[in-house]
Amino acid sequence: MGGLVMNRRHFMRNIAAGSVGIGFGLTPFELLASDDFVTISILHTNDMHCHIEPFSDSNERYANKGGLARISELVKRQRAENPNTLLLDAGDMFQGTPYFNYYKGELMLKVMSAVGYDLGTIGNHEFDNGLKGIYDPLPNAKFPIINSNYDFSDTLLNGKFDRYKIFTRKGIKIGVYAVGVELDGLVSKRNFGNTVYHDPLQVALEMESFLKHEKKCDLVICLSHIGFQYKNNKVSDMVLAAETSMTDLIIGGHTHTYLEEPLVEKNKAGEPVIVNQAWWGGLMVGKIDFVFDRNKKQKKQIISKNLES
Repeated sequence: MGGLVMNRRHFMRNIAAGSVGIGFGLTPFELLASDDFVTISILHTNDMHCHIEPFSDSNERYANKGGLARISELVKRQRAENPNTLLLDAGDMFQGTPYFNYYKGELMLKVMSAVGYDLGTIGNHEFDNGLKGIYDPLPNAKFPIINSNYDFSDTLLNGKFDRYKIFTRKGIKIGVYAVGVELDGLVSKRNFGNTVYHDPLQVALEMESFLKHEKKCDLVICLSHIGFQYKNNKVSDMVLAAETSMTDLIIGGHTHTYLEEPLVEKNKAGEPVIVNQAWWGGLMVGKIDFVFDRNKKQKKQIISKNLES
């Protein structure tokens, strides 16, 4: 455990100093020169599972890849190129390495804060130590964590999660809502207690309309921890894409899906909706750029290839 403490302190110092190395570069990014355009860049991760450091060099598949240390430098470079960048996470931050065994969720949330996450949501593994296992480390998150379809009213998490978050960058309003997977049958009842689950599709329809019409958002994003796609009719990211009409981007998690690049699907209105998931463990970072004209009308979408470590 002493070694873990030393690694933790060393890593946190490096993050603060911006000296953690990274072995992969950014996709070339060109900002339109004219002041008539604003580019909003979305970086995202999912299913980090407490991978703070890269996989060990003895790992046959992922040696020296992944982890928040490498993501940290990527984020710094991206924000230097485009300050209008948001870094989002689609859940399952907890569980998976000895860092979680020793520090529960505390260290992961501290490191994600140091990396500069703007927003996250919760996945099923956040419930692994019960509701108190979420409640206790929450103050260590210096970024908002949201969820739109879990009702925590009758639990100690009551009031701890907003249903949405709105960011404004260069006059562009970006609204984000979040949906999580059904916990019953996946998580022990004693771990989620009196948490009430609401259907993600119905919630997505409600939230996208609210953000688009009432909050006048120019870009609507869904942070999803329900899974990319299933063989049956179970609600998934692809179902959300087909059945919603005002969500521009669905950032997924839960199924650890590998996509070489984001998918562009047709929504219920026949308009494009982007669906993406960034594998797991920090092995990949999703990146999508949206370009708006100064009148806040979406000019075009630039789909950037997902970045692998």
